[in-house]
Parts: sequence; structure tokens; C-alpha cells
Amino acid sequence: MSATQFTPGRDVLRPARTELPEEEMEPEAAYRLIHDELMLDGNARLNLATFATSWMEPQARALMNESLAKNAVDREEYPQTAAMEERCVRMLARLWHAPTPDTCVGCSTTGSSEAAMLAGLVLKRRWQQRRRASGSACGRPNLVMGANVQVCWKKFARYFDVEPRLVPLETGQYHLTQERLARYCDQNTIGVVSVLGSTLDGSYEPVDRICAALDALEGRTGMDIPVHVDGASGAMVAPFLDPDLAWDFRLDRVVSINASGHKYGLVYPSIGWAIWRDTETVPEDLIFQVNYLGGHMPTLGLSFSRPASQVAAQYYSFLRYGRAGLRRAQGRCRAIAQALAAEIATIGPFRLLSDGSQLPVIAFCLAPDTDNFTVFDVSRTLRERGWQVPAYTLPKNREDLAVLRVVVRHGFSGELAQLFLDDLQRVTDQLAKQAAPANH
Repeated sequence: MSATQFTPGRDVLRPARTELPEEEMEPEAAYRLIHDELMLDGNARLNLATFATSWMEPQARALMNESLAKNAVDREEYPQTAAMEERCVRMLARLWHAPTPDTCVGCSTTGSSEAAMLAGLVLKRRWQQRRRASGSACGRPNLVMGANVQVCWKKFARYFDVEPRLVPLETGQYHLTQERLARYCDQNTIGVVSVLGSTLDGSYEPVDRICAALDALEGRTGMDIPVHVDGASGAMVAPFLDPDLAWDFRLDRVVSINASGHKYGLVYPSIGWAIWRDTETVPEDLIFQVNYLGGHMPTLGLSFSRPASQVAAQYYSFLRYGRAGLRRAQGRCRAIAQALAAEIATIGPFRLLSDGSQLPVIAFCLAPDTDNFTVFDVSRTLRERGWQVPAYTLPKNREDLAVLRVVVRHGFSGELAQLFLDDLQRVTDQLAKQAAPANH
């Protein structure tokens, strides 16, 4: 029998490795083994669930590859990476109208979640300092936010022993508003989190009206409660498409903002940014001084070693696109989202919750009288064509409402949008023929 022939039997079937092999493997064999397995993952370009960037230009990818071996935390060894990070901080501080953009505190993070953790930690420490200075007891602090906040805020509350006060949703209103805010605030409130671009439906919370409500509360009670803006997505969209919208440091009550560079900042995961209004906003005991180009740079962060590639890519995207290019890129995303929403609204059973006119995000549900299939059926069937469209129920007070969400990102072309629409129509027609829901 030839040495290249195999006899039938289960010995030719090999399960995935769960134990370190005894012998080494040729690099091409290891690559091929892993490459083939990763083909079972979904296609990132067809993932309409994620806000994360799934396409970058070849030049940006080349810069990332060149910077992979550099450790961003080693500022003395890689001073130009540190310089690029500092320039990005200043650009964002100006974009978000910080009063002193050249001196305010800011940093890159591994993502918006770390940035949110840092912002929450600063809020807590500032509250503790104020309470001690006034001779008041420091009980358990609380943080007020809408029930629509991203899970990172709930993690912050649990990890840093802060009571999360989640304002429930209301019918037709799927984010935090100013009307019921005051009843959730008290002397132990470290701050209010306002979201510029809810992950549920892409809507902007009314940051200016939330600040005005807190101004009125301070006038009545003397409680001075700061606002942090979670701009994970919207902070990279609103400055270019909604320049007159007051949501950032133009509002005196806003003390900090976080954003994801790997969302509408057009960078592959994972990079986030946190910016504080001024140096007085951040307690000195949270800042570490690092030797940098013969001087000292203040740093703030929870993570440590990470590649410099995302910082280089963020700097590239800012230089490459500039204000005009980012305005065009975000505007195209919004235009496609709005056109897509208009077409989805014409497909029989679907009802829009949002139309992409704020974040380029569309949320839609089924008409109440649709009883033979669910949004979960739609999501599961679309996946057969490669489309990843999340289906989920809304948080407390609206658990009865299940929705689908489509995120339009840079690289999602009008041609891909039309292909998605064709498949959505086809799937809807197919599901309309079934007798009962298959997925709940």
C-alpha cells in the first residue's frame, strides 16, 4: 500500500487541540490549521450587529503591522508613539470643545469600556473628596444612568462598589431623558451618565436638557452633580454631522467624555479615548508621572502592555481623513442607514424604532399582529446567508418588545445594503409561510 494512502477509520479524524503538543509543528502547517478553523467564524464585513470597524485601508493596515511589536506602555522606548497618542488627545479635546485643550487630561485605552471605568473612577474619587472636605460621611455612592447603558457601566458599578441607579425605559422613549432624573439623584450620587448614541436604537440622549435639569436640581437643593458623556459611537459622529448639537464640553456640567476609536473612529479594535474637561477635574492621586522625552507626562489607565498599532492607526485616520473626510465618511453611513430604513419600513411586518438619522443605526420590530414568526426567526434565517443581525428584547419596563438592529459602518456600501435588503425581503416572504414561530 502506498505511504500516501489512508485506511478507513476514525483515527484520521482529529479533534481540536486542548493540550499543548509534545512536538513542534511547521509554521505553514500551524497557520493552515488555524486559518481553516477560523473560516467557520462569521464574515466581519457582513456583521451588522457590531459597531466595531471591520474595514481599513491597506496603508493603515501596513502601519498597524509595523507597530505590532511596539508596546504602547513603554513611552521612553517608543516616544513617537507616545507623541502620536498625545496629539490624538489634543485633537479630540478640540473637537469636543474642551476649555483648555492643550493642557486637559486625556488618554487612550484598550476600548471604550476601560475609558468608562476610568471616568467612573474619577467621578467616585471626586465625590469622596468633596464629602470629606465638607465633613460629611461617605456612604455607598450611586451612579444614575438609563437602563439602556452598555454593560460596561454595570461592570463598573459592581467592580468599584457603586450602586447603579438605572432609570427604566418608557413606551416610545428608549433612553434617558430629563423628566424623571431628579428622583434618582441624592447626596450620594457621584454623577449622571448620558449616552450619545444608544446601542439599543442609535438615538442620542438629550445631554443639554439633562444638564439643565441638574442645574435646576442644584438650584433647589445645592447638589452639584456632574455629567459624564458616554460617546462610544456618537462622539465620533455628532461633531461632523450635528455640529450645532450641544452635548460636549460646551456644557459646563459635562466633566468627561469617552469614545471608541474602533467604532466610528475608523480603527480596528481595540482602542478607546477618555478626555476630562481640565486638569482640575482629575484628582492628582489618580495620575502617574512617566518620564517622556526628558520631561514628565501624566498618565492615567487601568491596562498595561498593549500594541502601539491602534494608536498609529488612529493618528493615521485623523490625518488621512481630516474634518472634511470624516464628515463625508460619517455622512455616507447616515445616508445609507436612512435609505435602508425607508426601504425596511415598506416590507410588510416591520415597524421602525429608529431610522438612522442620529447614529447610522436602524432598530425595527414586527407588527403586533405578526404571530407566525419572530424577530429571532428573522435573525436566525438571515444568518444562513451570512448576515449577522442581532435580535434582542429591550431592558426593564419594555421586555415585551423584541427588536432587530442594523449598524451601518464605514465600508458598508450601497451595493451591500441593497443585497441585504433583497435577502431581508426574501427571508420575510419565506417566514410568512410558516405556521408558528421557531425561535423565541
